[in-house]
Amino acid sequence: MTGTFSFETFGDAARAAELRRIKAMATLVLAGTLALFVTAKALLYLHPAFGFVAAFAEAATIGGLADWYAVVALFRRPLGLPVPHTAIIQSNQHRIADKLGEFIEVHFLDATPVEAKLRRVDFASFIADWLIDDKRSTDLARFILRLLPEALAALETSGLNSFIGRRILTQIQSIDLAPLAAGTLRTFVSEGRHRGFLDELLLAVHETLNKPETMEAIRQKIRSELPTLLKLYRADAYLMKKIAVSATAFFDEVRTAPNHPFRGEFEHLMLSFIDRLESQPQFAERLDALKHDLLARPELGELTEHLWSNVKDFVGRNAAGESEVLQHHLTSLLVKAGDQLAADSEMRAEINHGLVLVLRSLIADQKSGVSSFISDQVKAWDLGQLISLIEINVGKDLQYIRFNGSLIGGLAGLGLYSIEFLLRWLDRGTGFKCGDRAGISRRNDSSLERSLFSPSNGAELRPTSLENVG
Repeated sequence: MTGTFSFETFGDAARAAELRRIKAMATLVLAGTLALFVTAKALLYLHPAFGFVAAFAEAATIGGLADWYAVVALFRRPLGLPVPHTAIIQSNQHRIADKLGEFIEVHFLDATPVEAKLRRVDFASFIADWLIDDKRSTDLARFILRLLPEALAALETSGLNSFIGRRILTQIQSIDLAPLAAGTLRTFVSEGRHRGFLDELLLAVHETLNKPETMEAIRQKIRSELPTLLKLYRADAYLMKKIAVSATAFFDEVRTAPNHPFRGEFEHLMLSFIDRLESQPQFAERLDALKHDLLARPELGELTEHLWSNVKDFVGRNAAGESEVLQHHLTSLLVKAGDQLAADSEMRAEINHGLVLVLRSLIADQKSGVSSFISDQVKAWDLGQLISLIEINVGKDLQYIRFNGSLIGGLAGLGLYSIEFLLRWLDRGTGFKCGDRAGISRRNDSSLERSLFSPSNGAELRPTSLENVG
């Protein structure tokens, strides 16, 4: 795909106009130095000072032309001529693209600077601040709800839910319940929760025992076991009343006395059961058999299907907006998560550390792909537009090279001409034959001689003849 660029922004248009203006000024300077050179040469007979002007203008013109050639050769062929080593960017597009991608991969995406930069970013605080905002959390909850029905449908059609169900069932079947149950019960007893459990158990037994239907059932059981003679004297009612009163008194006594012996017996019974659960294999076998029987029952599969259907229906109704229960709870959950994250510095540090590790690994794995992507993109760019893009951004500074070239070239030419002039003046003033040795040509400029050697006080000054020296 050929890359394209847009120059329709105000900044690009302004930079392009400024580039055109600077180009025109540089061209005018070049034309001005050329015109100044021609004029100074034409007026040289009037006064030797025009020689200095001509030398400056000549060198400035040459310097401006050389720098114009250098700037143009960077982007295109000067005057369209097939001059070697011109249109540098066009000729080396692929090499520039490869080197640019390699440079970014080696220097910008190196593990050390990337990790240093990532560690300066507080990702967790940004996440916390984002979640604390009610509107953002609401929008996020709504977005999640819109995705949930499709996610559940994909989960079901792909068979992933069946796979997850089988994996969960396998994990449950592999659990050894005996140590787990023993550890849970031991913690339950060590924390003293068995005392409250005993109180609740006694209260439940007491309430059940005092129900009319329970008492009637017990009375009928007692009556069926009594001799006929005692039935005539209603002994069953008397026994039932005594049992109820005694049980109530016992329950109240145990519940109101923290150090009642029955409590000690109950605790001893619990600890003894825990020890047997840990040490006797038959308990573990019974628990495993109970677990397998429970998981193998068809009612469990039907219950699972029913729950899954209810969950899908509930999520679908909330996603469609028929109910906002799930969205409300999800929003509250996200806001609370943001509050807790903002208050927990250790959690933020762990999240930041984890994200740094993940992003560092991701960048390390993908940086070669980034290099190739950048290289391919640069290779696919349209050269004309690429050059235009570079020119409008750096072309203004490159045009100032032309100004500098004219100025530096002119000063260099002026300096060289001044040295030449000084040597010729010394040559004529001292009579030394240094023109050939210094590489300076001798010119009999009558106007120059008149200017340098005409006496200002009316006396005639003549330079010593070189032939008379030595």
